[in-house]
Amino acid sequence: MPWLGLGVYKAEDGEEVKTAVKEALRAGYRSIDTAAFYMNEQGVGEAIRESGIPREEIFVTTKVWNDDHGYEETLRAFEKSRQSLGLETIDLYLIHWPVTGKFKETWRALEKLYKDGKVRAIGVSNFLIHHLEELLEDAEIVPAVNQVEYHPLLVQEQLHKYCTEKGIQLEAWSPLTRGRMFDHPFLKELSEKYGKTPAQIILRWDLQKGVVTIPKSITPSRIQSNKDIFDFTLSDGDVKKLDGCNQNQRFGPHPDEFV
Repeated sequence: MPWLGLGVYKAEDGEEVKTAVKEALRAGYRSIDTAAFYMNEQGVGEAIRESGIPREEIFVTTKVWNDDHGYEETLRAFEKSRQSLGLETIDLYLIHWPVTGKFKETWRALEKLYKDGKVRAIGVSNFLIHHLEELLEDAEIVPAVNQVEYHPLLVQEQLHKYCTEKGIQLEAWSPLTRGRMFDHPFLKELSEKYGKTPAQIILRWDLQKGVVTIPKSITPSRIQSNKDIFDFTLSDGDVKKLDGCNQNQRFGPHPDEFV
């Protein structure tokens, strides 16, 4: 799984999402993150096919939505997503949110999809420690990934530690705080110090924390800029200072309140 990918949340299906995905693939991205809920899987699939890049070089993630939880429901939802994407195999299939009382049956369906070779890896999204503990009580397969809101204002150290101990890769959605942190004094200081944009500083911090990151953009210049994070390294001290910006602040829903 690549450390950097393109998120396509709120990218409109059709030309908008196709243009963003093609631009990202041209820029060197090899990971695209979508979901049934985004309603743009078809455009993502078309862009991948039209890109001319071999399918095996591109890592594709999609997710089962809350309304489709349950064993049979999830199997049907997966087939719908696979048809929309036009792909034989999905690289990573996630439970989008931990719907109380249902996600265990949903996970059982994901395990079947994995065993049947229809997905290369299975994981979860927006799971807190107590959700993971409940899931692992009966799971045959440990989730490969837990995709959560993660940025310097929401560091989630205990969740990160737990996932690391269990061999679950943490992945950051909304890593750039939807731009709300770009004016933070320390981030601006680091931007000047390293000659990088605030976005690049945050994304580099993700990587050095061992967190996969999938910034969303439909703007070609930002897609390119977000990729240019492999030619510098933050000092350990600066990483710790960014950790210290944590305020447990969410810009998306809280997993215990959303479902």
